[in-house]
Amino acid sequence: MPRYEYRCRTCGDTFELSRPMAESSAPAGCPAGHTDTVKLLSTVAVGGSASAPAPRAAGGGGGGGGCCGGGCCS
Repeated sequence: MPRYEYRCRTCGDTFELSRPMAESSAPAGCPAGHTDTVKLLSTVAVGGSASAPAPRAAGGGGGGGGCCGGGCCS
């Protein structure tokens, strides 16, 4: 379940709630009991690792060169 971050306009407290996406913009009460809150725009960090090998150049020669302006050099 996604977590959303909110800020209370009354006390300035920032807090998170886990709730379904369908309820993300529903009013959220502050832990201190205030009701004037706003949902914050959060950035998402996605991490992971790729274990696939790097693609090889056409011809499979295996020798030198990198890509220069979209073409392969040798």
